[in-house]
Amino acid sequence: MAATVVTRVKRSFGTHWYAWAMVLPVVIVLAVLVGYPLGRGIYLSFTDANEANIGRTIGVNHIPSSYEFVGLDNYWRVLSGQEGHFYSRLGWTVVWTASCVVLHYTIGLGLALLLNRQMRFRTLYRVLLVLPWAVPAFVATFSWRLMFNEKYGVLNSFMTTLGLDPVDWLGDSFLQKVSAVAVNVWLGVPFMMVAILGGLQSIPAELHEAAEMDGASPWQRFRHVTLPGLREVSGTVILLGVIWTFNMFQVIYLLIGAGASSDSEILVTYSYRLAFQGIRDYAGSATYGILILSLLLVFAVFYRRTLARQEASR
Repeated sequence: MAATVVTRVKRSFGTHWYAWAMVLPVVIVLAVLVGYPLGRGIYLSFTDANEANIGRTIGVNHIPSSYEFVGLDNYWRVLSGQEGHFYSRLGWTVVWTASCVVLHYTIGLGLALLLNRQMRFRTLYRVLLVLPWAVPAFVATFSWRLMFNEKYGVLNSFMTTLGLDPVDWLGDSFLQKVSAVAVNVWLGVPFMMVAILGGLQSIPAELHEAAEMDGASPWQRFRHVTLPGLREVSGTVILLGVIWTFNMFQVIYLLIGAGASSDSEILVTYSYRLAFQGIRDYAGSATYGILILSLLLVFAVFYRRTLARQEASR
């Protein structure tokens, strides 16, 4: 079997050597930037590595690593609940991801439907609605953090002019979550809008015209023509949205910062805090990272299989 695979690879390389040469730099870059860190993380997740026993150099003195291999102990400690934080943060991460992706898609779909119609200044509206996507995420997040400021923020100033009391948007656990969802929705809607708008423009106009001639109402045309025509685009953007939002580190960390309560952290921000704040637990952080990767892989596989079954049943 192995000999057959090697023979096929050699034959492919001999026939398509130019394609292999073009792909090789990308493979090397991915191996260095993704493969090695991933392999290192998997290895550390099976150890008890932390700030005290990791190898380091202080001046001219080198302190060797003294951490040990512990097998699946880290995974058992997290998944059995002994660590005490995984399932509560997993629940909030799922709620955070679902709420953001649903709002991303519904608002993006609504804006795409509006922009797909003939109207004055349509190009200008498209540019203005894409701007949040063009602004770097950390710049946009810090801008929102200033607007959420309890004393000097724009939102509280506006509420004060209406006779309302100012709100500590980033101090309360529940309001932290609401603020984070609002910022992430503002950042993510433009991508959904652009992707769905492209899908709308790929639907043949003849289908809508035929449905209209058959007496279909606007809602029926939307349900039986527009949504089926967007199925492939929707499946892709929702999958990407789930993966990106599940790992949306910068919004939670930069918006709330050190003031994040334990209820407001998602899995990826807690993993970061384990590795880089306080007593650094590299093994625990790596364990969280591998669990996050595993959850997303399982979701992606089941999601794609579900879509494939739905397509096959039609």
